[in-house]
Amino acid sequence: MMKTYLGIDVGSVTTKIALVDENGNYVDSYMTRTQGQPVLAVQKCLDNILAQNKGEEYEVCAAGTTGSGRNLAGALIGADVIKNEITAHAVAASAAIPNVQTILEIGGQDSKIIILRDGIVTDFAMNTVCAAGTGSFLDHQAQRLNVDIKDFGDIALKSKSPARIAGRCGVFAESDLIHKQQLGYAVEDLLYGLCQALVRNYISNLALGKDLLPCISFQGGVATNKGMVKAFEEELGHEIIVPKNHQTMGAIGAAMLAMEHHQFTNQKTKFKGWKIKDLEFHSVTCTCNGCSNNCEVITILEGKELQDRGKIEKISDIKGNIIARWGGTCGRWDIS
Repeated sequence: MMKTYLGIDVGSVTTKIALVDENGNYVDSYMTRTQGQPVLAVQKCLDNILAQNKGEEYEVCAAGTTGSGRNLAGALIGADVIKNEITAHAVAASAAIPNVQTILEIGGQDSKIIILRDGIVTDFAMNTVCAAGTGSFLDHQAQRLNVDIKDFGDIALKSKSPARIAGRCGVFAESDLIHKQQLGYAVEDLLYGLCQALVRNYISNLALGKDLLPCISFQGGVATNKGMVKAFEEELGHEIIVPKNHQTMGAIGAAMLAMEHHQFTNQKTKFKGWKIKDLEFHSVTCTCNGCSNNCEVITILEGKELQDRGKIEKISDIKGNIIARWGGTCGRWDIS
């Protein structure tokens, strides 16, 4: 049985899983859409990573989680380390591109920029408020133009005279795109014009005041879009490197962080095993009335749902095999 380290990246749009070996080398990965059901997405990833190995289980020496759903995923699988996306992406990029100094990361719902010097993160910025420039925004605009998102980049590269589209805001960008479409601009000019607009938005917001030095790595699902890669290269004047596993870099980084933790502490892993993919989980949300904050506390339970939710009036009424609980400001009810 092959010894590995497991990483899971739970995002709002996609959930990724990755495995690395004892030397941190990439073994395998899998990605699926979260679809508002992170628990099922994690289980699907576990199931499919084994299917890709013909059903044979890997020996997991340690596990790590990252992404917006990292705490939930960590509770479900028994993670040894739970880290933020900045750290995970920086670790994975440094391993894939040893002299990387700038990381551009654009996902389904947010975007990030990470500045490294001598392998150490010295600055970063995240945009989780505006949708302009994210994968979901590009998906929506591709549908509007009746273009398959998989063909977006190839079509955009055919542009000879890209449309000038306002990109400071997702709403304005969409309105301007519709206006240009009505004026009769070619689809390829609209698509590449949109790429240029989103790159300008990214540079003027996230990268404002930052020194973007090469080597520059472009990570996340949007890095698949060749039009966005070209637009970044034109704007920055440097080659943009897209790592082979750019979509799963967060999960790879989480796996590498788990490896570092295990090799440093030599502690036995908390990983609950591959059986997790077959278990049933459900959540119960209840308001804590202990103070004026009235926090909504989420409880994750393992097993079939037997409790009548209508009879739950307070958090202490929740019974069963509690896996995790969080959401309170003071941490009174938290279980980890």
